[in-house]
Amino acid sequence: MKIALDAMGGDFAPQAAVDGAVLAAQQLAGKAQIVLIGQEEAVRPLLTAHGAAAEGLTLVPASQIIEMGEHPAKAYQHKQDSSIAVGYRLLATREVEAFCSAGNTGAMLVGAMFSVKAVPGVLRPAIANFVPKLHGGTCIMLDVGANADCKPEMLEQFGELGSLYAQYVLGIERPKVGLMNLGEEEGKGTAATQAAHQLLKVNPHINFIGNIEGRDLFNEKADVIICDGFTGNVLLKMAESVYDALVDKNFHDPFFEQFNYESVGGSPILGVNGNAIIGHGVSTPKAISNMLLQGYQMATAGISDQIKATFKS
Repeated sequence: MKIALDAMGGDFAPQAAVDGAVLAAQQLAGKAQIVLIGQEEAVRPLLTAHGAAAEGLTLVPASQIIEMGEHPAKAYQHKQDSSIAVGYRLLATREVEAFCSAGNTGAMLVGAMFSVKAVPGVLRPAIANFVPKLHGGTCIMLDVGANADCKPEMLEQFGELGSLYAQYVLGIERPKVGLMNLGEEEGKGTAATQAAHQLLKVNPHINFIGNIEGRDLFNEKADVIICDGFTGNVLLKMAESVYDALVDKNFHDPFFEQFNYESVGGSPILGVNGNAIIGHGVSTPKAISNMLLQGYQMATAGISDQIKATFKS
């Protein structure tokens, strides 16, 4: 198995990317090979500096970088030898089983749509993230940023995509699916969430439990939380700010440590023909390592193939 990493993506690249890749390689202990993609003159000396610890890592040259401030679609189109474009080509041709990047988020989404493409039947792929539960376990939330406005049918599909991930990657046998809303009652919410509720409750592929509220984010009610990308992104960033505030107050607790983006490493793009993960722009080596390990878990579980099989039927 090969897991690819954009070595030029992120505010602290390529140093953080190489250091994180070495950490991940040590934890994988030969179960997967990590493929770094980037400018050889920048990456090779960093690998050499790690000595024997970097022996299992390989480097695929890519001469260009899509910078954080560039227009995603234009940059992806014009920089076909960028680390992101090369990474997606490797994923599309199945030379690697997963591709991870802490680089330009928009370019990662553009690459997913135009290179590996959406799974036939999926209206819009979603970015997912993970929410810790107070009494143990993890919940998956989607969308958290790819689709600010969502049609009811898209929200319904997010329930199916999240259920598949929860089942095959998180190991939850019959995941409970909740629709984030401003009240538990069926008639609450916007026109889109009201219509989505009607679709979800008759969908035989998911275990829909109804509407949930913001106060249910960390309890046991749902294993999959559905929301539009605007709502999901606000919830995600708020959780990150809570962690920052607690650190600033010198308060440390194992539960709140899970709010730290480093603990997960990245957000998978679900609904495309391949395993793609987007990392935080300020990713540290620890975050990069956890993103690569997440890519390994997704590839091992075969989640992309499970999604294709489900939507094909």
